[in-house]
Amino acid sequence: MSDINLYQKTKILFYRQKMLPLRKYEFYGMTDIRIGNGYDVHALAEGLPLWLGGVRIECTFGCVAHSDGDVAIHALCDAILGALALGDIGQHFPDNSDEYKGIDSKILLSRTMALVSEKGYRVGNADITIAMQRPKLAPYIVRMRETLAGVMGIPADAVSVKATTTERLGFVGRGEGCEAYAVVLLCR
Repeated sequence: MSDINLYQKTKILFYRQKMLPLRKYEFYGMTDIRIGNGYDVHALAEGLPLWLGGVRIECTFGCVAHSDGDVAIHALCDAILGALALGDIGQHFPDNSDEYKGIDSKILLSRTMALVSEKGYRVGNADITIAMQRPKLAPYIVRMRETLAGVMGIPADAVSVKATTTERLGFVGRGEGCEAYAVVLLCR
């Protein structure tokens, strides 16, 4: 047996004997865990409202979109739908349907959460990263977390929202658009 294999087996054995008993109450009650990730991107244009994480952001530009263009919620919906293996946001809320023209993305998230319940799952936690050069989003993060948690029916400490720039690189750095990434854990 090579040293690497011996090391890996020792590590696994240590984990099973020492670490697993500490966590058994966290995992043994769940019969099914699912993880999903989502992504969304929108172009930016002057004179439109900017909605992120269900919160109106004060600035002179917003997302060009069929709905309200909330990239954070759209990425979150995609992550949830992916975890449920139900496709993507475009399949459930097509951007060529008049029903969804200008719709508040919190409604889309609420409908997505109904699918979570129908399938017998609950959200364990969600983690969202928004990439945007400006404006600074730090003053809005707490409200985004609270708003998203309220729509999803989970505690705010189970929702993480982070903002970053792209250091002026690419279309986001030039202020032409914004994007969001989301990861979600569903459990039964």
